[in-house]
Amino acid sequence: MGIETEYGITASTAAGQRAMSPDEIARLLFRPVVAKYSSSNIFAANASRLYLDVGSHPEIATAECDSLSQLIAYERAGDRMVDSMARQAEDTLAAEGEERAVYLFKNNVDSAGNSYGCHENYLISRHVVLKDLGQALLPFMITRQLICGAGMIQKSAGDEPARFVLSQRADQVWEGVSSATTRSRPIINTRDEPHGDSKRFRRMHVIVGDSSMAEPTVALKVGSTLLMLEMLEAGFDVPQFAVQDPIHHIREIALDPTGSTRLPLVDGSTATALEVQQALCAAAQRWLEHREDAGTPTAEMARVVDLWQRMLTAIESQDFSGVDREIDWVIKRSLLERYRARLGGEWAHPKLAQIDLTYHDIRPGRGLFSVLEQRGMVKRWIDDASIEAAVDNPPQTTRAKLRGEFLAAARQLDAAVTVDWTRMKVNRPEPMTEEFSDPFVSEDQRLDGLLDYMRSHHGV
Repeated sequence: MGIETEYGITASTAAGQRAMSPDEIARLLFRPVVAKYSSSNIFAANASRLYLDVGSHPEIATAECDSLSQLIAYERAGDRMVDSMARQAEDTLAAEGEERAVYLFKNNVDSAGNSYGCHENYLISRHVVLKDLGQALLPFMITRQLICGAGMIQKSAGDEPARFVLSQRADQVWEGVSSATTRSRPIINTRDEPHGDSKRFRRMHVIVGDSSMAEPTVALKVGSTLLMLEMLEAGFDVPQFAVQDPIHHIREIALDPTGSTRLPLVDGSTATALEVQQALCAAAQRWLEHREDAGTPTAEMARVVDLWQRMLTAIESQDFSGVDREIDWVIKRSLLERYRARLGGEWAHPKLAQIDLTYHDIRPGRGLFSVLEQRGMVKRWIDDASIEAAVDNPPQTTRAKLRGEFLAAARQLDAAVTVDWTRMKVNRPEPMTEEFSDPFVSEDQRLDGLLDYMRSHHGV
């Protein structure tokens, strides 16, 4: 599994300074990368992919991870990597006589309403029909925002006043399951890019989720989805909710923190969004008794289910004190409500919009979420040591380990190489390529052959 995070970008403008466009800031950010690698699309030392995406968004796709805590460490490591680039860009500007602050935001909507994503990738069996799996997942996916949305202030539009909504991405998706990505964003993208043995694997690409700041929110977002996939692939008894036109209801759910949005079912009955989540969470609790203790330990999945249950209890009772340091939309709404009371009660107040945005600033000590975390007002799922280790080192239990070792040797020897998710190629003197199609293999003698070839032709 892996997470792709696109970051919003801007820079401060002092009196007398010309405003920098996002494209200018992004190019400045990637200037050292391009100078070193002649490309703005590289694999970093920790085997994650770093690149400049369409729309001037820095993006990091984590290396392949095989457990939840490992994934969270690499997702958070991505924040530190791009923040380091932003600091270097600030130093460059200062050296050129322009003092500016460079801001990177881990959110999903900019001030002009443009959306950028946080995409989740899950490896599933080729024997599973992705469209059928996607349809079975849709009731879970449209209601998942209740338990792990990032929350945001939605601007006034027409007769609708500004208001707080649970999810930043809910208003940006228009299909359930399809191959589209930007023109008509679906919840699940069916483009067939397994990044592995296509006879064994498929990649399920989820593009409806919000970027998460709080580690427990990431854990619940990804962990609950993993549990759903495990149950469906195993043929476990999972409650079925055949929702009529599910995508039609995703925006209604985003507006209702009580989870009471009624979803019409094909059989003529209805279920609320909260009831859907409660039934699926109860199934996940039962699944833990049957689950093979592999990948993410079952003990950690039990932590996920516990948080899932506590969040649903909070929604039902509307007493969020049991989760108000773990779930992004709850943390943010509580903060905004306190300021809204002081500012006259209008969600449209510009100060609230500033707080909303600053929550997602990834700079430690400057971003509002970071300040809350440093003050112990946000709970952790992992520790700083795990994140620090993930910045420069690849995961040791997946194919990413092979890629990291290959890249480390190539950069030490200044060898010309080409790398993607599955292939590693030494370009000179004669091309030598190996394909590693099993994401779960972390030791392979073929890598030794590539490294020996690289070393024996050092300087050629």
